[in-house]
This record gives sequence, C-alpha cells and structure tokens, in this order.
Amino acid sequence: MRSISRTTVAWASIGVIAVGGGVTGIVLATGGGHPAPHVADHLASKQTAPRPVPLRMLSVSPADGTRNVDGADIITVTFNEPLPASAPLPQVSPTVTGTWQREGDTVTFTPSTGFVAHTQVRVSVPTADGTVRSGYESSFTTAGYSTLRLQQLLAQLGYLPMSWHPDLGAAIDNGSATAQLAAAYTPPPGTFSWQGGYPKELYSFWHRGSDNLLDKGAITGFEADHGFTPNGVASPAVWAALLKAAAAGDKNPHGYSYAIADQGSPETLTIWHDGRYAFNSLTNTGISIDPTPVGTFPVYLKLPYQVMQGTNPDGSSYADPVQWVSYFSGGSAVHYISRGSYGYPQSLGCVELPYNAAEQAYPILPYGTLVTVTP
Repeated sequence: MRSISRTTVAWASIGVIAVGGGVTGIVLATGGGHPAPHVADHLASKQTAPRPVPLRMLSVSPADGTRNVDGADIITVTFNEPLPASAPLPQVSPTVTGTWQREGDTVTFTPSTGFVAHTQVRVSVPTADGTVRSGYESSFTTAGYSTLRLQQLLAQLGYLPMSWHPDLGAAIDNGSATAQLAAAYTPPPGTFSWQGGYPKELYSFWHRGSDNLLDKGAITGFEADHGFTPNGVASPAVWAALLKAAAAGDKNPHGYSYAIADQGSPETLTIWHDGRYAFNSLTNTGISIDPTPVGTFPVYLKLPYQVMQGTNPDGSSYADPVQWVSYFSGGSAVHYISRGSYGYPQSLGCVELPYNAAEQAYPILPYGTLVTVTP
C-alpha cells in the first residue's frame, strides 16, 4: 500500500454543503477535520434558528370568572404576539354592536350599547375553521343596575315627588345609549330636591339608594304608561324602556299624587297632587268583619266602571255596579257606590266615595299613586 502525501490529506478534508440538491459552498476543515471558525458560526446559527411560535391568548379583561362587571366596559384580549391580519377576531356572546381595534399584542372591543344587567358574557378566539380550542375562551358576568340610578331616572322623569340634577361636570348625554347604560351601572353624582307641599308621611317612605315604597309606586306608574303590567318591579324590560324614555325626555304626563284614607271619625280621603292639597271628601272604609287593609299601597289597576262581585258577611253574594275605580291592595279600591251617608265604616274593605267626589278623585289617583290607610 502506498503512503498518502500531506497534500492529499488536506483535500480529503474538503466537504460540500448542499441545499435542495444543489451545491452552495465548500467547507474547508482545518487539522483533524473541523470546520473553520467562521463556518462553525454559520452552522450554529442554522441549527438554533427559532421556530415559529403558535399564537396564544394570554389574558382577557374583564378576567375569566369576574362578577359584577360594568356592562358598558371595554373588553381587552391580549396575545403573545400581534394578531395577524388574516386571523379571525375574537367573538363576543351574546352579540352586541361595537367596534374592534388592534394595537400591538392586544385587540379591544368597545360596545356601542353594552350588555344588560346580570348577563354572562363569553369571549372566545376561534381558529381559521371557526372552532374554539381549550384555553381560548373566557367569561364574566355583568352586575345589576344601580337602585340609585333607578331613582335618579324616575325623579328626572317626574315619577317621584322630587327632582334630580347632576353635579357640575357630571351630566349624562341623554341621547347616548352607551352613556345611559354606563350610568345605569355607575350612577353620576347629583342632588335630589323634594317638591314641597306633601304631608310628612310621604317623606318617611324615602331611602336614597335603597328600595322603598316611593320607588315601587313610581315604577308602577311608569309601567302603566309604557305598556307593562303594573307590578312595581324594575325588570330588564322595564329598565330598557326607562333608559329609552330618559333619552327621549318622555316624562310622566299625570303628575305626582299621594292619598291618605283616614279612618278617624269622620272618615275622610285626602289627596295631594303636584305638591298641593287637591282633594278632600268624606268616605267609608271597611266594617270590622271585612276591614280595609292598613298600610301604604300603590294604585295598580284603574277602571271607570265595573260590576264588583263578592260575598257578603252573611254568606249571600253581591254584584254591585261601581264607578271611578282605583284598586290599591288586592280587592280593595277607591270607588263610587251609592250610600245613604258617608264618613264611617260601611264597606267590605274598600274606600267608598260619593259620585261627584269619586269622579273628581279618579284622574288625580293615577297608576302608582301611594294610598295610605291609617289604623
């Protein structure tokens, strides 16, 4: 066997880098077959080149599981890198109108109207085929509307015996549905001012920021004026109508009334309307076996005429034609019925009036009027 010369050994250390089947360069090895330093660096950079990182959703604000969220808040979704233009935007359910905006690694959703109270909102990031993988969805729940804001709106619309005015710089854009909804969750600061001329009993029912009899009567009146069954409960539908009425300036057309049926001797019915003493008449309340309920109740049903039916204390039935009927508690109502006299207990739980007095009282006892029956 022949020996190999040093020159031959050097050329035997020559290697070739091929890409896609073509020769792209020659690598020269130095002593022992190792590549030259600059070539080694090149190879290392090729071996450690970062692979593409999959797009991931890092967080959602409001955070997953959060409760009592303002339904008008902006929703922010943060990714591990900018969302590609070709990638689908996150989805929000239930669907509301609004706009998405991309900025860096985040996308934000600004609702035009927002989510109503007690709504579970789901935010998800779909793949190209529309599916949602685990870890790519989040949910939160909106708060209930503020009782204080309910009172502000009812006062603003004339359904309470007081006015409300926002503090300087805190006025709400009534024409903006977004502003109205935001205020329903977080009421603006402001001042309530009582309308004078009512008796002290009425003032005792008021509790700022808490449910109370004045609220119940005001809601009942608003419901009747806007096509709802009057029950004094501010349902989501009633809230929606209330916000719409506030935006339109749709005020109470009947004015505010308060009535006291005094079971002293003689028995009387007195009505205050729009802050003034407006009506007084002798009346009849219930006999001891069927008394008129004592307390304060809102008028919930009005009928200009009906045949009132029931059972007399002796067990016999009655069917009496009555007029100018304003029900305030169960089957008890203010109404006209023919009697020989008035001023002492004669009825079966109602507050009875002479004809002319009942006709006069009927229009100033609108739906929601609080009627107090004394002991």
